[in-house]
Amino acid sequence: MSDNKKKDRNEPFGDIMKSMNQLFHEKPVRGFLQTMDDFFKNPFPAAQFHVEVSEKDDYHIISAELPGVNKEQIQLDVLDNYITITVNKLDSITDEDENRQITRRQQSFQRSSRTIPLPQPINEKKVKASYTNGLLQIKVPKQKGKTILLEDE
Repeated sequence: MSDNKKKDRNEPFGDIMKSMNQLFHEKPVRGFLQTMDDFFKNPFPAAQFHVEVSEKDDYHIISAELPGVNKEQIQLDVLDNYITITVNKLDSITDEDENRQITRRQQSFQRSSRTIPLPQPINEKKVKASYTNGLLQIKVPKQKGKTILLEDE
């Protein structure tokens, strides 16, 4: 079979692919597709916050960056070897006219949380936490395990 016959047979499919390619690269569609890609990479951008865990000899330090968050909006929960940081944020906007009559009121509630696993159960009574200038620091003491000596048989 000659190359011309192969080319002619595949050309209708090639034209469809070419048309589809042009459609997806036109500006409005390309912008929409980029927005969709961005959404699925980070569906809740404001709901995430950066957390770092570091380990010292006797304790773990969990640091969370929470800029613009009040101390009262932060909740810490401990269950087994997990510590959960939850931030509850309520935003309220009220518009008034010149007679101080409310013309519009809008409220939004946002909850975001991160759960951090640690290698051993956590004694919540010994956990210390502080929040200063948008940085939450949680100090979790390590529990001392018992050493078991092997017996000679």
